[in-house]
Amino acid sequence: MYKSHQGRAVNLTKERIEAMVECGAWSNKLITDYFDEWASKNPDKPAIVSYSVESSERQEISYGELQALSFQIAAMLQSRGVGLGDIVSFQMVNRIEVTAITLAAVRLGAAVNPLMPVLRTRELTHILETTESNILIVARAFRGFSYEEMAKDLQANIKTLDHVIVLDDDPAFSRPAKGRGADLIDAERPDPNELFEIMFTSGTTGRPKGVMHTANTLFANIMQTSERFRLTDNDVIFCPTPMAHQLGFLFGVLSPAYCGCTAVLLDAWVPEMAVDILEREKATFCMGATPFLTDVTNYPNIKERDIENFRLFVSGGAPIPSALVTKAIENLSAAIVSVWGMTEVLAVTTVKIDDPAEKASGSDGCVTPHTEIRIVNESGELLDSGQEGTLETRGATICVGYLKQPDAFVLKDGWFDTGDLARMDEDGYIRITGRKKDIIIRGGENISVAEIEGLLFKHPSITAVAIVAMPDDRLGERACAYVCVTPGCALKLSDITGFLGEYGVAKVYYPERLEIIDQMPMTVTGKIQKFELRERAKALA
Repeated sequence: MYKSHQGRAVNLTKERIEAMVECGAWSNKLITDYFDEWASKNPDKPAIVSYSVESSERQEISYGELQALSFQIAAMLQSRGVGLGDIVSFQMVNRIEVTAITLAAVRLGAAVNPLMPVLRTRELTHILETTESNILIVARAFRGFSYEEMAKDLQANIKTLDHVIVLDDDPAFSRPAKGRGADLIDAERPDPNELFEIMFTSGTTGRPKGVMHTANTLFANIMQTSERFRLTDNDVIFCPTPMAHQLGFLFGVLSPAYCGCTAVLLDAWVPEMAVDILEREKATFCMGATPFLTDVTNYPNIKERDIENFRLFVSGGAPIPSALVTKAIENLSAAIVSVWGMTEVLAVTTVKIDDPAEKASGSDGCVTPHTEIRIVNESGELLDSGQEGTLETRGATICVGYLKQPDAFVLKDGWFDTGDLARMDEDGYIRITGRKKDIIIRGGENISVAEIEGLLFKHPSITAVAIVAMPDDRLGERACAYVCVTPGCALKLSDITGFLGEYGVAKVYYPERLEIIDQMPMTVTGKIQKFELRERAKALA
């Protein structure tokens, strides 16, 4: 067990550190190392372009300006007592200050704790009490909600929260002159194996857990994905995904700093603005969950828009229906790459840019370098290709534990149980078939729902679908399908069972109840909160 300067136990051994450095998976570099190198080479290059949906304002900051801003913010944080081992929490939508605060915190040896903008007092109290952050940075308000008021109420009730900083009011967030730098602070360079990030899980299965990552575990994944997606300093990364989510933090904050490219931010998802930004900023790369890809693919007259620079959309967070991949490739004339990962292990598998269409639409990719995956049964025995079992992974990108929950993070000979079910083909490509918790046990028969959901998504009247277990006295559980439909559609259970029958699906896999709802309970990153649907289904039994 490795102890960080924060005094928090992390699951990181000396043997793992030496092995990862020796094989080249860990670079022993910080985000500031990469960023400052690019700022020195290209100080006038745009580092970030940021768009606001409320004002339609466009802001731009260069590498040199952002570097100076980060030192200025670091000086302010240090004046408030932030130093090696502290945690800087911040809650805001996508904006320039997310990257600036991250750079500033690392310059002082502090860890960052990005907080999703949708979180409110109940969730934030749990997170801030768990992290024991002594500082919280917020924007004053967004879309009529006062983050300032909520933050000050939190401060009054959380003993460890010494400072609330409203960035709109603090002069440290004003643009400084270029050239101001390290002389503003007095700090030692932190160890790349110290805590860098505490990211809380999205809460699709219950109460969020604080996932701990170091610079080495995070940048191991950035190096892997940058190579696989061919990212260079010539790219323009469009990031509409919240930067307080792992996917947005990886590709909106870390990838641009590593590659030296320009990041373009959007602070809330508006399809019309997203398409305009792709065109105006000549974006080459975008990442997001399935709903983002759906909206852009189906945008009116999208084929007529000037987005010829756009070459790659990376979709993660939820499986992509094969029908959507096919349509997206046709409408966007870009490669569509699916990624499977978790907050704990980052992007473990991806489809490659040059893979044939059947890989892009029918798999979740193959393993990234310096990472291993395997499919095992309930006894931990390795399964042959084509057999469904539990997906496990080990390698360079696995986190270093859950904050204050050491017993919840278990590795067996380095292997991490993802909780996902999958199959692997003969080429080493996997297909996620569901979560263990999504399995419906009907009369002793295990029913995996992901493939059935994928088929139902092809139904012309269904816009969203989720299948969960509904308790049953005789069979134990039955399948209940929650669907959203097109306006005016009167969909019946017989319609969807007949549709599945056309695909040759066995009747045992048919949903036995249909519930039509206006919208799915979702996380802001596009994941359906199935635990909430399970609770609803309990009331139907």
